[in-house]
Amino acid sequence: MTFADSKELFTVLRFQPVRHNLDSWEEFEQSADNIKVIETEAKNRDEFITQLKNGDFKNVDYIARTFQSVKQTGRFDKELLELIKKYTNVKAISHCGSGYDQVDAVACRELELQLSNVPGKVNDATADTNVFLILATLRNYQQGHNNLMAGKWPTAIQAAGTPNGHCIQDKVIGILGMGGIGQTIRDRLAGFGVKKIVYYNRSKLSPELEKGCEYCSTMEELVEKSDVISINIPLNANTHHSINKELISKMKDGVVLVNTARGPVVDESAIKEGLKSGKIFGYGSDVFENEPNVDMDFVSLPNVTSLPHMGTHTVETIKSMENLVLDNVRTFYKTGKVLTPVAELKGAPFMDTI
Repeated sequence: MTFADSKELFTVLRFQPVRHNLDSWEEFEQSADNIKVIETEAKNRDEFITQLKNGDFKNVDYIARTFQSVKQTGRFDKELLELIKKYTNVKAISHCGSGYDQVDAVACRELELQLSNVPGKVNDATADTNVFLILATLRNYQQGHNNLMAGKWPTAIQAAGTPNGHCIQDKVIGILGMGGIGQTIRDRLAGFGVKKIVYYNRSKLSPELEKGCEYCSTMEELVEKSDVISINIPLNANTHHSINKELISKMKDGVVLVNTARGPVVDESAIKEGLKSGKIFGYGSDVFENEPNVDMDFVSLPNVTSLPHMGTHTVETIKSMENLVLDNVRTFYKTGKVLTPVAELKGAPFMDTI
């Protein structure tokens, strides 16, 4: 029996920040007498665990977390999930992000905890950022901006002394990860006159989804063919440091890499070495291995174009993500199942019994 049917108290632990749909949350809470939304003022993981063990959340049925809430709890790893399972009534967790590496999805499956993310809602904003970084890195725009701000234009004259960049036309673009974001990047690039687009994915797309792109059966094949490599793979145990020294050695000389996925899918030390040697012409990234504590020597290199994880940093995108989190909460309240379960829950026996 669902919470909507039973009228049993349904308690949601909601993490901040919630920026654009607090009114919708309030409407949801007031829509039935048995809905209660609470928050925590824990400042770190130790405080949150203390609250768990003290029984502060013993009646919580659902957790709605945000990307920023990792500061309050640390990663939702197996240790923390086991404590949540032990000291609460939580049956489901929503993460306000498309990537959900902050939550151990495998452990959620083992502990029979539902987990949802917000797929599709970040595709446009992230793809826009990726294409921006491709263009900016090819053209040395950040170096030009830095030279301008350093007052070099009056003496250096042309382009403030910035080295010539490269046009995107006639380049082979390699899209590493052709999911929703990768496909949106492909669509954005269609009007730029690129030579061709190749892609690597866990499985080959249908001709309708490929839209003329060329499939590479391995990462090695993709990097050997590409002038520009757009990185769009999720972070998990299998993808950590996928872009490493060995793979870089197989890339074309003067390659450009752009990362709007997750920092740790790249070995930054190997990227740095490639940038300094000239093997890599430029690296554009919105994400970093140890963000927000970035390697300043790395991002200060003249051929690095960097952003502080701004790929989804728009009012429209964040509002859409927050709304989907609430849609998951509503759906669970009414049906007992989250609306957008993560891939790791596919085929989980406990999901079939709900």
